Amino acid sequence: MEKFIIKGGNPLKGEITVSGAKNSAVALIPAAIMADSPVVIEGVPEIDDVFALIEILKDFNVDVEFSENVIRIDPTHMENIPMPNGKIQSLRASYYFMGALLGKYGEGVVGLPGGCNLGPRPMDLHLKGFEALGATVTNELGAMHLTTDGKGLVGAEIYLDVVSVGATINIMLAASRAQGTTIIENAAREPEIIDIAMLLNKMGAKIKGVGTSTIRIEGVAEMHGTSHQQIPDRIEAGTYIAAAAALGDGVTIKNVIAEHIESFLAKLREMGVKMDITDDAIYIHPTNGELKAVDITTAPYPGFATDLQQPITPLLLTATGSGKILDTIYPKRVKHVPELARMGANISVQNDQISYTGPNAFTGATVTASDLRAGAGLVIAALMAEGETELFGAGNILRGYDHIDKKLAAVGADIELVHYDYSALD
Repeated sequence: MEKFIIKGGNPLKGEITVSGAKNSAVALIPAAIMADSPVVIEGVPEIDDVFALIEILKDFNVDVEFSENVIRIDPTHMENIPMPNGKIQSLRASYYFMGALLGKYGEGVVGLPGGCNLGPRPMDLHLKGFEALGATVTNELGAMHLTTDGKGLVGAEIYLDVVSVGATINIMLAASRAQGTTIIENAAREPEIIDIAMLLNKMGAKIKGVGTSTIRIEGVAEMHGTSHQQIPDRIEAGTYIAAAAALGDGVTIKNVIAEHIESFLAKLREMGVKMDITDDAIYIHPTNGELKAVDITTAPYPGFATDLQQPITPLLLTATGSGKILDTIYPKRVKHVPELARMGANISVQNDQISYTGPNAFTGATVTASDLRAGAGLVIAALMAEGETELFGAGNILRGYDHIDKKLAAVGADIELVHYDYSALD
């Protein structure tokens, strides 16, 4: 088990380089098994979710090498063995093996996914898509059994009742090797989907329309190895930008595609944050505590990302005035609120809507990261707090942030990652 010990009050100054996108990597890696020769992906973040996926690949008898943010995946000798539980349940993105296995083999057994507890996140749309392509899906003892009874997948027109990143990607994976043409209507438009489609197309797939609400996929019989440079992590970028705005003394965030976080940057401008944006970097000027409160409502891309709702909250709490935060994607994403209140923030939740009044001064406390993005927000609050904060649940944060402690320490933060024996607390 891990925890962070953070001593707050140090201003941040210098440069932070953003790693590759976690939400791309966790789909790119399962996608690679659809090839019949090695796939090389560059810019892969060193995060726990990636290491978990590597262990799953090894169980499929896939050869994997991962060094200096480059992963080489060789599925030449892959075996389609059942993966009903255990490692497959350690992260939600394991469900991308469903689409990849269906596309490659026409069948597979995959345990129900894990990941952060953000309230109901049903698989209905994924399964609806698979069934429209001709698959039969049954839930047996907590594992999804997918099969086409040897007939293979057949292209179809699929309308997603709700915009879903996961369902869009999973259907896209399966349809890439289906017979005929598949059209996904009301598809998600996130940059990560474009990234994954680029890899699949380099592997031989024929996908058009990504980045719009209609994706057209012409199935192919075979897919081959290739190399691919994945995009930078827009959520990591937003997290560090929020930290820099909260207590920065001039910070540059490098390896950023500003277009990917335009809704987030627009809210910062509304608050009064001054930034200089170049082709691949953003410099955040010191704010000197002169920010005003704003309301946040999350929405599918290109709207304000749900994954940035929690990391921006500590910055909002430094602003003057009152505001509200409504997460329309995951309304139950509010577990950071009582932890921030424990640190002295004037913040509360009623009917899944967060209300806050500022400015606030944080005090170090013992808090817990209930999930990945809540943890990122608590790291920022702890950096701002007077005194020491003991942040448990650091493992949740390490699932999605590549060496967050080292990156923050390099710009002046007093943060230490500590490993401890959880049983000793009993």
